[in-house]
Amino acid sequence: MTTISSRLPDADSGGPLAVLGLDPGSRVTGWGVVEERAGRLTAVAWGVVRCPRNEPLATRLRRLHAGIRDVVARFPPDESAAESVFSAASVGSALTLGQARGAVLAALDDLVFAEYAPRAVKKALTGYGAAGKPAVANMVARRLRLDAPPEPADAADALAVAVCHLDARRAARRLPRRLPAGARR
Repeated sequence: MTTISSRLPDADSGGPLAVLGLDPGSRVTGWGVVEERAGRLTAVAWGVVRCPRNEPLATRLRRLHAGIRDVVARFPPDESAAESVFSAASVGSALTLGQARGAVLAALDDLVFAEYAPRAVKKALTGYGAAGKPAVANMVARRLRLDAPPEPADAADALAVAVCHLDARRAARRLPRRLPAGARR
């Protein structure tokens, strides 16, 4: 398999960098591709992979996996990021969500992957870690210069994750690199 991460542009090259943001769910998984070029963010595409409620779990997992593989093929990203699991209503819900995340993440093959707590994503975009979905969607629209907040909400959340990842990546480049203890420059 080809390692997509080997195509990553040098941090200082100003080359484009595409990030696939994901908001995994067992019935609806949001996705959004954001490109950064010379410090400017652009929404490339976004959407959701939907699974009918009455489908058996194994069928939904195959549908999620195939749907994200299709997104990766149509809009090849350089990196990917997703919201981490934060809680579930029950143990059964947590297990189902974990299986859905696994199916989605397995579709990424060798892509560079990062994950962010939902509160961290909200704080990165709105400045407030407990912001509601409408506030996040509005800020996504602002940051990506969209005429209206992206819909559905799961896709807006996925775009927010991609923006959060690009912001974190940019911030990490600006920080001085730490040397291991005892090392000298």
